[in-house]
Amino acid sequence: MVNSEQRRRQLAREKYERQQKNRVEAASRAKRRNAVIGGAVALVVVAGGTAFATGVFKSDDKKSDTANAAPTQAAPSASPVDVKGCTAPQAGAPNKKQWQTEPAMTIDAKATYTATLDTSCGQVVFTMDAAKAPHTVNSFNFLSGEQYFDHTKCHRLTTQGIYVLQCGDPTATGSGSPGYKFQDENLTGATYPAGTVAMANSGANTNGSQFFLVYKDTQLPPNYTPFGKITGGLDVLTNIAGGGENDANGPGDGAPNATVVLNKVTTVKS
Repeated sequence: MVNSEQRRRQLAREKYERQQKNRVEAASRAKRRNAVIGGAVALVVVAGGTAFATGVFKSDDKKSDTANAAPTQAAPSASPVDVKGCTAPQAGAPNKKQWQTEPAMTIDAKATYTATLDTSCGQVVFTMDAAKAPHTVNSFNFLSGEQYFDHTKCHRLTTQGIYVLQCGDPTATGSGSPGYKFQDENLTGATYPAGTVAMANSGANTNGSQFFLVYKDTQLPPNYTPFGKITGGLDVLTNIAGGGENDANGPGDGAPNATVVLNKVTTVKS
């Protein structure tokens, strides 16, 4: 017959075993959840979105799609920043101009075009491949000439799975666009090594103004038009990434902690 002390020990042992079982199950659920999140982040790299593809480099013009949209950001202000090398952005606000149709082709597809991003965290320079992505380069050249990018905030930084800084949205929400869309280009065999500049989108042939800068080799499906190569300022991007982000879209994905504003964007034919 079991005495009271033996019964007490049995109940304590059973309680301990239940606790251990619950811990193992919780750890297993967390591991599965992190795997799903990591996989989602790896697949998403584009316009305004939660998955850069499903939203990462997605420029999502559906403002109600909060799952795929980066958090709404206030207009750039002169508030202090806490990332070394970054300063308060220049005074001004995005002009948010809109156009109904893609701009007429005005670039020379045989020429080289160079874009300079004067950001609040340093200068980034990249050359654009007009031969392989003429519509993309023409649009970027047009928008920079209209000062469309000036005073816009880079609204998304990913630091796990994919490694990009996303910019070009005057609303800083991930849903902004210039009002027109244009076709994908240069996708055959597209890869995204460090230094790549590519377009964010919300699906096939939905390019607008949002683009992303790859600061570390990134694996993505060939769905995002690569149109530029960074020739200066990769260290600026690495510094921004080192400052981290707010995880608003999940671990390693959210608005950068640094206030990254494109003070001025210019494009020149070289």
